Amino acid sequence: MNSPMVNKKNSRCLHLSFPGGKIGAGLLVLAVLALAPACGGSPALINRFILDYPPPATGRAAPLDAALRVELFAVDEVINRPEMVYKVNPYKTGVYQYNRWRTTPGFLVTDFLIRDLRRSGRFKAVFPYDRGGQARFRLEGGVVEFQENNLPGPWEAALTLNITLLDTDQENIAARVMFQRTYQTQEAMAGKTPQGLAEAMSAAMQKLSGQIIQDVYRAVQQRLGSEPGSAG
Repeated sequence: MNSPMVNKKNSRCLHLSFPGGKIGAGLLVLAVLALAPACGGSPALINRFILDYPPPATGRAAPLDAALRVELFAVDEVINRPEMVYKVNPYKTGVYQYNRWRTTPGFLVTDFLIRDLRRSGRFKAVFPYDRGGQARFRLEGGVVEFQENNLPGPWEAALTLNITLLDTDQENIAARVMFQRTYQTQEAMAGKTPQGLAEAMSAAMQKLSGQIIQDVYRAVQQRLGSEPGSAG
């Protein structure tokens, strides 16, 4: 996957002069946009990608009488952008300006995990971060890695997630945190292309999503089983 080349043709053809040397910022932008086509330039083509995979197979399990809320995942600032990020070595990263995710990694990971939790049928309800609903258990997380690794060997999609499961019925903070874990995987890219990265990242998300669902289910099941009654 090569970095896009910038077309510098006619880059100096536009010259604006304004009386007094001042003009409102909004008018300046409009003037530039209006005159730019006369320079012979054209808008750069932006390719946008999403994740796509079937929900992970988690096997049969009795649904729990418990509701779960999934909060929007935080994202490390290095990767908190729609441009596809690539890592050349441990000290150097770059981005593909014209190959981007449809949205930032936090939204992609959170939305697909919510979808997968719902499709698993293991909980009475799964509420997203932007909707109302009462839920005793809350899932929080962070995206640590969401990039292409161009290190020696096969290029890979690297995905690392931090997950925290909370029981909001508990007043004591030690009892409230049910578990805190890191999930990590690297999936080989079939092709060194943006689509190859999207396909490999989809496989990575499917794998980690399945592991998270299993762990959350077992933790909630154990918590409910250790006390009278059930969660709602």
